[in-house]
Amino acid sequence: MNFLSTYRAQWFGNVRGDLLAGLVVALALIPEAIAFSIIAGVDPRVGLYASFSIAVLIAFVGGRPGMISAATAATAVLMVTLVRDHGLEYLLAATVLAGLIQIVAGLLKLGRVMRFVSRSVMTGFVNALAILIFMAQIPELVGVPSLTYVMVAAGLAIIYLLPRLTKAIPSPLVAIVLLTAVAMFFGFDLRTVGDMGELPDTLPVFLIPDIPLNLETLMIILPYSLAVAVVGLLESLMTAQIVDDLTDTPSDRNQECVGQGIANTATGFIGGMAGCAMIGQSIINVKSGGRGRLSAFAAGVFLLFMILVLGDLVSQIPMAALVAVMIMVSIGTFSWSSIKNLKDHPRSSSIVMLATVAGVIITHNLAVGVLIGVLLSGIFFAWKIAQLFRISSSLSADGRHRTYLVEGQLFFASSEDFMAAFDFKEVLEKVTIDVSRAHIWDISSVAALDMAILKFRRDGAEVEIVGLNQASETIVDRLAVHDKPGALEKLMGH
Repeated sequence: MNFLSTYRAQWFGNVRGDLLAGLVVALALIPEAIAFSIIAGVDPRVGLYASFSIAVLIAFVGGRPGMISAATAATAVLMVTLVRDHGLEYLLAATVLAGLIQIVAGLLKLGRVMRFVSRSVMTGFVNALAILIFMAQIPELVGVPSLTYVMVAAGLAIIYLLPRLTKAIPSPLVAIVLLTAVAMFFGFDLRTVGDMGELPDTLPVFLIPDIPLNLETLMIILPYSLAVAVVGLLESLMTAQIVDDLTDTPSDRNQECVGQGIANTATGFIGGMAGCAMIGQSIINVKSGGRGRLSAFAAGVFLLFMILVLGDLVSQIPMAALVAVMIMVSIGTFSWSSIKNLKDHPRSSSIVMLATVAGVIITHNLAVGVLIGVLLSGIFFAWKIAQLFRISSSLSADGRHRTYLVEGQLFFASSEDFMAAFDFKEVLEKVTIDVSRAHIWDISSVAALDMAILKFRRDGAEVEIVGLNQASETIVDRLAVHDKPGALEKLMGH
């Protein structure tokens, strides 16, 4: 009963705000869906149908209310080679398979991997995306009539100044409507949405991709499907985290994985390309007042209505109006405080953030940038933990028994310091290695412990290990070789 009431509130708790925000998002989706289709090398209707289908379906089955999903550049660029070499039908099949992979990922609860993405990586991801969004507008600002700049400036003025007077209607929607009306009334010669590509005039229909159902086909589409599934989930989960922060509400990441999979699988059967969450559109939605599932549903329905019923009118929207909206999104997305924090935050955190930005900007691939950031975060974390490791020792009164006290985390990054702390040339009868304040984590640390014990035994000392906690004792019992027959001979043989 609690689930149903929550689900109902996610749909109808903010009807007016969700409908208006959905309308703004739908207007911004049209040129982007067309552009992403062009990137992938397919007809504009493939991207438009995908944006409609994914937005509507994710409203029902997604795990993050208020987040917008549709056809995206991140997934479109991954399909370029497949379309060029094998054609549209293989793209549709790859979309279906990518969706199935995402459903499996959600059922396996792989949404939990977001815990390993640090705040520095998140900030780098957001900043890189803001830069990419702005860079995507540059072609619309180069080699164009000077009137275009006037229209963009007017659009930005409306977007930022109108909320000071009233917030009853989203300012981006007002900017789009007013600039379109002015351009049509005065007959301005400006680049419009219609110049991006022909809008479809029929509803999407169910179809099964016309491909051979054999192993060879699977081997062709599998690499693309895996890439799309991983990049799509990564971008969706990171966008969900951003919307969580903006709205102070939680999301269900595993449900979002399943939802993205269902949306992509179904979209492949109506002639659409794969997609995922869109951070730019999601921020437009939230800043325009969208909070619930209805906003994504409305965006999809309005999108289809506008391209089918109001296609002639929508095609007259000047690109300058949409460029103004996307510049607003870029400015709002960028974490400006991160620049000021560069000198205050730990150097390692700043390096991770900048490396993530650089990786995304250079490759235009969000997954690559995030992977670089996560790897660097792991390396810096391991280095910091290794610095907390130390060993002290005490010698008995008779000089024949030395006790080494190990403190900290013993793993691959600290195993070298572990070995360097022992004096194997000292003549002793007994050595005690006290690990009661330490934890043994991996095979590298077990191998280092083996080596220390065997070296002391080689020189005739008795070695005792004390203080192993249960987890450390388990891994040592399973992997250690110092008590196995022939271990000392093997060491001496080396």
